[in-house]
Amino acid sequence: MKIAMVGSGYVGLVSGACFADFGHEVVCIDKDPAKIDSLKAGIMPIFEPGLAELVTSNAKAGRLSFTTDLAEGIAGAAAIFIAVGTPSRRGDGHADLSFVYAVAEEIGQNLKNDAVVVTKSTVPVGTGDEVERILAAANLPVKFAVASNPEFLREGAAIGDFKHPDRIVVGTEDEWARGVMNEVYRPLFLNKSPILFTSRRTSELIKYAANAFLAVKITFINEMADLCEKVGADVQDVSRGIGMDNRIGSKFLHAGPGYGGSCFPKDTLALLKTAEDYEAPTRIVEAVVAVNDSRKRAMGRKVIEALGGMDAARGKKVAMLGLTFKPNTDDMRDSPAIAVAQALVDAGVEVAAYDPEGMELAKPLMPEVAMQASAYAAIEGADATVIVTEWDAFRALDLDRVKGLMNAPVLVDLRNVYDPAEVRAKGFSYSSVGRI
Repeated sequence: MKIAMVGSGYVGLVSGACFADFGHEVVCIDKDPAKIDSLKAGIMPIFEPGLAELVTSNAKAGRLSFTTDLAEGIAGAAAIFIAVGTPSRRGDGHADLSFVYAVAEEIGQNLKNDAVVVTKSTVPVGTGDEVERILAAANLPVKFAVASNPEFLREGAAIGDFKHPDRIVVGTEDEWARGVMNEVYRPLFLNKSPILFTSRRTSELIKYAANAFLAVKITFINEMADLCEKVGADVQDVSRGIGMDNRIGSKFLHAGPGYGGSCFPKDTLALLKTAEDYEAPTRIVEAVVAVNDSRKRAMGRKVIEALGGMDAARGKKVAMLGLTFKPNTDDMRDSPAIAVAQALVDAGVEVAAYDPEGMELAKPLMPEVAMQASAYAAIEGADATVIVTEWDAFRALDLDRVKGLMNAPVLVDLRNVYDPAEVRAKGFSYSSVGRI
């Protein structure tokens, strides 16, 4: 089967490469000539473990190709996926669907064969209806259907998530489209990955509901962490104690500086706007968004407190380890590190930072932060070190070396990477999240 993937960003590139690895013929399409030229040269526009190798091997095998020409790319494709960005729209927080609709119009101008057009981008309820209206207005001489197929990929583990999914959700009421989508995912179905067919609007809502629920779990355990600090409890034991209940589950119950990334912040906001438009307010999600926004800056204040307070912090130096919103990605979108760094800079603190992958993207977002070549270079001369992102490289720091490089042995662990007793035994003043 030939598949066209319109959009060669994170979702489109990972999905396209994995489909090609299943044996489909895949063309990835993007308007950015520089991106397409780089992909043809084997240079990835994003960091994702295993992606470069997957793209290179399938391109070499002739199953994966790249083009800027949409008409050429969709020719003969039985399934055309729309995987372009849907960022939060300025002014009202709604998902910006202009890229999705522009692609739909271009498909309508160039489709010459029967095809299922599939929204892979995260889109609000009713987007598929509008895509269908746009295609119908083009008076196409061929058969088409519009389906929804949301992605559930975790950055840093996207290839494994795609190839071994918890479920595949497809929204369509069209039997022919259902058959095409069954064929698209047949390699996964043979591996017993469950496919859930729903109505198109239900599928669109499932994606938002899933991300909102995970955001709720993260925010809940963060609030429990704050309570643990007040009452003298340990949030990690609380997480284990509730996570062992299979009705709750252990995932996304790790206390920290709040959620970030490309999905949770914009998707929770888009869900709120959809709920508002339909006069069905989601109060829990409203609270989650507010709490998460305030938490990030609060983590900056936690570091300032470890320095002795606002007056004592001014003029001191802090080393920030980790800038991306999570490890194994270079994604800086809505990273807690941005707010932490800003809170420190606003307090007159000098900030040096190191991240294994995110520094190039971080530079324009935090121009007053000095990027360093290594964790130890950032730590040198610091009055406090703060772990913001739990990269493996930060899990086994030489604490004796760290102490020797610092002006003062102060470690703020916002990811609860270290054992408090062990760090304090090394002579550090140590603080973490939800532990005493």
